Amino acid sequence: MTMVYAPSQKILDKYADVLVNFALNRGKGIKKGDVVILQVPECAKPLLISLRKALLKAGANFITQYSPEGIAKDFYELANDKQLNFFPDKYYKGLVEQADSFLSIDSTIDKYELAKVPPKKIMTRSKSMKPYLNWRDEKENKGKLSWVLALYGTEAMAKDVGMSAKEYWNQIIKACYLDEKNPVKKWKEADNEIYRIIGILNKLKIKKLHIKSKNVDLVVGIGKNRKWLGGRGLNIPSFEIFISPDCRMTNGKIKFNQPLYRYGNLINGISLEFKNGRVIRASAKKGEKVLKEMIAVKGADMIGEFSLTDNRLSRINKFMGETLFDENFGGKYGNTHIALGNAYQDSYPGNLSKVKKSQWKKMGYNKSVIHTDMISTENRIVTAFLEDGTQKVIYRDGKFVV
Repeated sequence: MTMVYAPSQKILDKYADVLVNFALNRGKGIKKGDVVILQVPECAKPLLISLRKALLKAGANFITQYSPEGIAKDFYELANDKQLNFFPDKYYKGLVEQADSFLSIDSTIDKYELAKVPPKKIMTRSKSMKPYLNWRDEKENKGKLSWVLALYGTEAMAKDVGMSAKEYWNQIIKACYLDEKNPVKKWKEADNEIYRIIGILNKLKIKKLHIKSKNVDLVVGIGKNRKWLGGRGLNIPSFEIFISPDCRMTNGKIKFNQPLYRYGNLINGISLEFKNGRVIRASAKKGEKVLKEMIAVKGADMIGEFSLTDNRLSRINKFMGETLFDENFGGKYGNTHIALGNAYQDSYPGNLSKVKKSQWKKMGYNKSVIHTDMISTENRIVTAFLEDGTQKVIYRDGKFVV
């Protein structure tokens, strides 16, 4: 498949260098002999070529999952309930056991391929993959698995947000430091600043956060046994600083001024109201049916992540229509986003492998097959309520003030 526009080979090779020699292995780069599962759609073939070369040069091994475009709709139209729920356990179990890392490229030539598919069918399929996600989490918690997600732009993705493919790629190039002589060095410098802020936040011992803006009045209870996270190469780009809060302690209202592309649909004008952790009201100006079907999935009516992005770190200044980039939006006021659904267990400050399944629930770490980020770029003030009874503003005008 040929794209009308593609970035230069030099840019693609730099991109692959960042992903392989920085992002993999949690920001430390690939190790010789590691096995990487390459998950790449057909339309991102130019980047796949660069990734394979970079992995071979680094002495790594890879298994390629190369997926064709335009066949997902047929599956949902034709599959019966048994086929929707079919889970090839031996295949996925073996894949997770073999892998040291997963490197996934997000790309498409048709963002709305599944727009007319009943949302319930998509959720049924998502639920069937739960064992696979659990196996990955278990191995990751033991420190034996890492993952990276990155974006490859297409004409269709660019057109959807009113850009040319070249303009779209310019955002990717800027955001990933691919216009720099040594992008890996720049990523390490950005990570150092992220870790500096994280260190301060973790020392504050925050009980809860109050997020206040024109359309947001939300209290997020952090709870105990938590630490802030960021960097580490898991997403490229990633400038967000985030935490998995106690999912039982969210109260208030939030409107999101950025649209959400999910399950082949556009969901716009999302409003949520929380009481004692759960979404008690949800609405959207467009795509409300999909939103409500998603929230009806077990655990998807509670939050798994709260995040803030500092506009001094992120060079992203245009809406991209892809969560990977939009949740890292810099612009004038940075962004805040919450994710409904699954929590990041690595927000736990201790040894993850020693935590029993029952303990995660007791600590308020949410569990779900869903993890959906929703984004607001409104100017906001975030006030931390500390364990010693004091309050401290930690974020205003798009910046951390710690």
